[in-house]
Amino acid sequence: MKTDSSREKFLVLQISGWLLFIICIYGANVLMKKFVLEKKVSQGEKVEVVSTTKEKRTLVVEQDTTIVEDSPKTSKRNIVYDGMTLEELSAKLDRSLNSTLSGKGYLFAKTALELGVDPYLAVAIVLEETGCKWNCSGLVKQCNNVGGQKGGTVKCNGGAYRAYPTLDEGIIGFIDNLARNYYAHGLTTPEQINPKYAASKTWASKVNNYIAKIKAA
Repeated sequence: MKTDSSREKFLVLQISGWLLFIICIYGANVLMKKFVLEKKVSQGEKVEVVSTTKEKRTLVVEQDTTIVEDSPKTSKRNIVYDGMTLEELSAKLDRSLNSTLSGKGYLFAKTALELGVDPYLAVAIVLEETGCKWNCSGLVKQCNNVGGQKGGTVKCNGGAYRAYPTLDEGIIGFIDNLARNYYAHGLTTPEQINPKYAASKTWASKVNNYIAKIKAA
């Protein structure tokens, strides 16, 4: 027959055994989680951790185990032309457009890209043909004709040049003319456009000079 002392010793051993078992299970679980986390780190995966303040954060783990917090405010730049966004391109064009065309860089950029025309080239032709680097010509101010377009059903002051109801329509019409009558026929550079667009043999070099100035602006 077991004495009270023997029962107490047996009970203590039982409790100690269960505690040891629980500690082993917990330790194994911690080691397993650590192993999985280290494996994800080595593979460069994203892992989620919970800080002591219970705030969940997503961390980006690089191959060299450097941890960089993924910023929710970071947005990808939408590059549209020459390493620039549409807004950046518009601002660059605006720096070369003055007088009546001041602030029209966005319309030039957007329309040119939509129609597949080089925006630098489009603006350069306008600067050569109708000014606006400093002061736009009367053709722009009176008839909304940029680039010196001829033809059309509505004439500027009854002459050979075309007139548009609004300046925006004049800009869009000019770029559309380049797209349909030049780009569509493989004429995409000042040198190729020159014989059809202007009689002057130095026209292409002047347009190229403007292109260089626009790029540097």
